[in-house]
Amino acid sequence: MTWLTWLFLIVAALALIFVGLNAVGAMRWTGATQAILARLEAKRLPASPARYDPREIEGLPAPVQRYFSTVLTPGQSIVTAATLEHTGHFNLSPTGEQWKPFTSRQRVVVQRPGFLWNARIALAPGVSVRVHDSYANGEGLLRAAVSGLFSVADLRGGGELARGELMRFFAEAAWYPTALLPSQGVRWTAVDEHSANATLTDGALSITLLFRFDDAGLMASVRAEARGRMVGGETRMAPWEGRWSHHQRVDGMTVPLTGEVAWLLPEGRKTYWRGTVTSLRHEWSA
Repeated sequence: MTWLTWLFLIVAALALIFVGLNAVGAMRWTGATQAILARLEAKRLPASPARYDPREIEGLPAPVQRYFSTVLTPGQSIVTAATLEHTGHFNLSPTGEQWKPFTSRQRVVVQRPGFLWNARIALAPGVSVRVHDSYANGEGLLRAAVSGLFSVADLRGGGELARGELMRFFAEAAWYPTALLPSQGVRWTAVDEHSANATLTDGALSITLLFRFDDAGLMASVRAEARGRMVGGETRMAPWEGRWSHHQRVDGMTVPLTGEVAWLLPEGRKTYWRGTVTSLRHEWSA
């Protein structure tokens, strides 16, 4: 055989191996995804009360009352779960700018609080990193693997990891806003005419975030004064903020469809996630 024939055979063999690895990785990743979803559903609780009564927001800080009056409908059912799909870009570099496109599907259960963000970040044509970012049963999880097979991050447990994941669940409640009601376990305290602190407790974890609202009564941003950030295999605490925009009416509630998330570092704001919700489905109390 000529060298061209050998080259063709080698390229074909490599292509088959590549396709096979991707198929095996996808199959394994799907199994791991289903296991996390099963954990979320196993601890799922019914909403109580089943409907939103505007009387429960009486006495809350003024910007919080305006927010609920703006985004919710009196008498509506309480959200018990949500499924979202996103597109956007993720910055893979902790110090520079290495933005890569991603698509993701996210499952949220409101009681007991938990979620799974199942993402696929494109590195190059045909090559991607699959990511699981989740909070379930009081435990955090962050797992990333090239093609779903070759691990680049694998963290699981309590402590700051769990705290950080519960913060994400709480910050993203703008997508399922009845979860922020006092009847759902949230305690609000006044800060100023446009912001308030909110505290959520799950088991042994208790977190407080600062929510800021705009003049229209919509949620503009949410901030944690300290959240664990992985740098070189170490957890370092830093302020963290999410910003919301493009609010639209979905299922009788007003929710943001675009947003960005950043670390607020001494050297400046470090944005690492920019995304758009392309699909949002809520599930309701009976």
